[in-house]
Amino acid sequence: MPRSASLFTAFARERLLDAPTPIQHLARLSNSLGIDIHVKRDDLTGLGGGGNKLRKLEFLLGEALAQGADTVLTVGALQSNHARLTAAVAARAGLQCELVLTRSTGRDDEDYRHNGNVLLDRLFGARVHALPAGADAAAFAAARRAELERRGRRVYLAPLGGSSPAGCLGYAAAALEIARQERASGLSFDRIILPNGSGGTQAGLVAGHAALGLDPGRVRAYTVLAPVETARATTRRLAAETLALLRPALALAEDAVHIDGSQLGPGYGVPTEAMHAALSEMAIREALLVDPVYGGKALAGLLADAREGRLAPGARVLFLMTGGLPGLFAYRAAFEGR
Repeated sequence: MPRSASLFTAFARERLLDAPTPIQHLARLSNSLGIDIHVKRDDLTGLGGGGNKLRKLEFLLGEALAQGADTVLTVGALQSNHARLTAAVAARAGLQCELVLTRSTGRDDEDYRHNGNVLLDRLFGARVHALPAGADAAAFAAARRAELERRGRRVYLAPLGGSSPAGCLGYAAAALEIARQERASGLSFDRIILPNGSGGTQAGLVAGHAALGLDPGRVRAYTVLAPVETARATTRRLAAETLALLRPALALAEDAVHIDGSQLGPGYGVPTEAMHAALSEMAIREALLVDPVYGGKALAGLLADAREGRLAPGARVLFLMTGGLPGLFAYRAAFEGR
């Protein structure tokens, strides 16, 4: 594996989490499935309620501060984890934050509109622009940025989900972190499994593996946002652009990005029976909480693959716990009577 410390030194970065996050073995779930499951606890990143977006925001906030921004603006769904953590890191850095949030799941109950991440967004001091279903969030954000800049503000526009090549560097660095933990523990994972929303977490892991001379094919995701072909194209583009930042001479292999569409269900943020069952099983067997939008659907895919023979008996799997716990409280109505 190439020496790695120098891969990330050229990029502006604001440290937001104490790394490495732990890798833990799930003995009871492993025994029930006949495979060896570990979890990478990126839900334990602390700041702002924790979650995977903090890794991306280390580089995005680094860019914002390097550009002299005094305001961070971003877009997302009403219960966006990325929006919540953007508000949190802006508060910590002393920046203003504005969030452009859309109703993109079909849910409109009281908890979804006011609890969970939305409650925390406002607690962190963000100005929330809640748009109606079907509104063009990108256009609104562009107009709002122009308005703020006319008033003399310096605005950094963070991408949806933090998924720009700069944001993806966060999970390229996480690929290095995982590799170091494998060496230190003597473990070697056959697969790394995670959800794919805006694509940046998987793209960063894939690019990081490629930059380190490791096999990116072991990184497997379940789309929770876009149709599988769209998710694959977006993720591959982001991975290639991120790899170009790290090692411009390397080309990303054609088969580097693996995404499964079986757990998307009716769409983004829409609960499925498999998600409910997976979330409950993780809670009952391991007392760990995964969110209903991202981790719950990816975990459902992992359980299905193990039980239906798509994972070999004894396979060693690392499940990336991406956080999003506040979202559980926004989905209270979806769990009533279960």
